[in-house]
Amino acid sequence: MKRLGTLLLVLSLTLGLAACGGTASSPSPSAAPTPAAPAQSQPAEAVELIVFAAASMTETLNQIAALYADVAPNVKLTFNFDSSGTLKTQIEEGADCDLFLSAGQKQMNQLDVTADPAVNDKGLDFVLQGSRVDLLENRVTLCVPEGNPAGIESYDDMAQALKDGTILLAMGNSDVPVGQYTQKILAYYDLDETALAGAGAITYCTNVKEVTTQVSEGSVDCGVIYCTDAFSAGLTPVAYATAEMCGQVIYPAAVLSVSQHPTEAQAFLDYLSTPEAMAVFEAVGFAAA
Repeated sequence: MKRLGTLLLVLSLTLGLAACGGTASSPSPSAAPTPAAPAQSQPAEAVELIVFAAASMTETLNQIAALYADVAPNVKLTFNFDSSGTLKTQIEEGADCDLFLSAGQKQMNQLDVTADPAVNDKGLDFVLQGSRVDLLENRVTLCVPEGNPAGIESYDDMAQALKDGTILLAMGNSDVPVGQYTQKILAYYDLDETALAGAGAITYCTNVKEVTTQVSEGSVDCGVIYCTDAFSAGLTPVAYATAEMCGQVIYPAAVLSVSQHPTEAQAFLDYLSTPEAMAVFEAVGFAAA
């Protein structure tokens, strides 16, 4: 009976332990952390840059714009091409503009508060300080229509024919840089511009593209334009003006203080000095200033 009792006790304890083991739960392993999703780069915000540029830069800037689309695909370039004098007036009157590329220093100086007050006589402050650069140099050329009917081969020939009253010269207005360079050439030869215009020897144009068109169409005997415009129009210059005749033709550029996108405007201005952009300029006759 003792042995039977002992066996029953052992069996009872064994079943109890088995029951405890069946109901006990082992701690579950900690859940593995979910890996963080890789950071997604946000596309750059679309920006429209409004660029005012001298008419003589039309072809080159349109080519460069196509290149810049690969560099900054979020930037849309909107160009306004005209004479630098007209562009300067539009800026002064409040036109939206981020970047100004002028064909002459005078028009840029008239917007730069740090310029000589004799030039910036209105005290205009449109140039973002620290952004202004001399970007390009051009050359003032004398061009004639195909076949050169008047036989003009040099500036000396032009000056003599104007004195004789035998030719019609196309030139830019006095508020247009190419017109101002032409005025200096006329003064170099002691020619009275007012008298020549009164005699019908001069026809005026609002920008260099109009002068180029007049020459190309043969409606004048000769015209003073930039070598870049001569290249674009397929005209062969018969003469190049020297620095003594009209000075250097420097194209300044600057971000405007009223720009809504000064960072992007500065980036595009910087790009214009890169080898890629400068190659486009140089292909048509520009040189780095």
